[in-house]
Amino acid sequence: MYVAVGQFAVTPDWRQNASQCVAMMAQALRQGASLLVLPEALLARDDNDPDLSVKSAQPLDGTFLQQLLVESAGNQMTTVLTLHVPSTSGRAVNTLVALRGGTIIASYAKLHLYDAFSIQESRRVDPGDRIPPLIDIDGLKIGLMTCYDLRFPELALSLALQGADVLVLPAAWVKGPLKEHHWATLLAARALDTTCYLVAAGECGNKNIGQSRVVDPLGVTIAAAAEAPVLLMAEIISDRIALARQQLPVLRNRRFAPPQLL
Repeated sequence: MYVAVGQFAVTPDWRQNASQCVAMMAQALRQGASLLVLPEALLARDDNDPDLSVKSAQPLDGTFLQQLLVESAGNQMTTVLTLHVPSTSGRAVNTLVALRGGTIIASYAKLHLYDAFSIQESRRVDPGDRIPPLIDIDGLKIGLMTCYDLRFPELALSLALQGADVLVLPAAWVKGPLKEHHWATLLAARALDTTCYLVAAGECGNKNIGQSRVVDPLGVTIAAAAEAPVLLMAEIISDRIALARQQLPVLRNRRFAPPQLL
């Protein structure tokens, strides 16, 4: 199975961002991808207004997502991204959606809100309360995560114990001292914790690092971006997952009960 990772800088104009998503969807489909992962919070972003994503929130039947659904109709490529969906007045839910064949086949409200490094996502965003579902693509089980979820190994492990072969992660990883190191280390660690592929898409605006990556089940980076917009392609190989789980049977050897959502 071939996967694509779309990295770009989100603008303050949701229409421009929707056009960028549609263009990357078309390009990924032409290049034979079964899965495209796009960054986190794609509606709008402004360096001078950290709340613009929430202020620009749209419902799942809003114009932004409808444009992407139209592009996804008529083919079986799955596209994963996140956008803010209105909740109560002035607040929103950071919602991951998986699109295929012109419909939303899965959604997930971000569990772990980024209240760290002097940023407080929970100030305007409501957390989810359910572990994300698995989706099926080309005979593989795909687990869904969002950005800060990467720092919580129990979520990745829970998905792997449910049968995930691949974990996908839309992200907007904020720049800062050692943050690039954290990103690379955590992606490799989650791959090794779970013996899953990690497919991570990063936003590459002025405040976020970009650096999208695909990491294999033994922690080897097989595709990587720098800071510029790009569409990465990588192959997910079922035999590589089987080999990793034979050589490193951490899912079978573990002695603790599966973690539970609090």
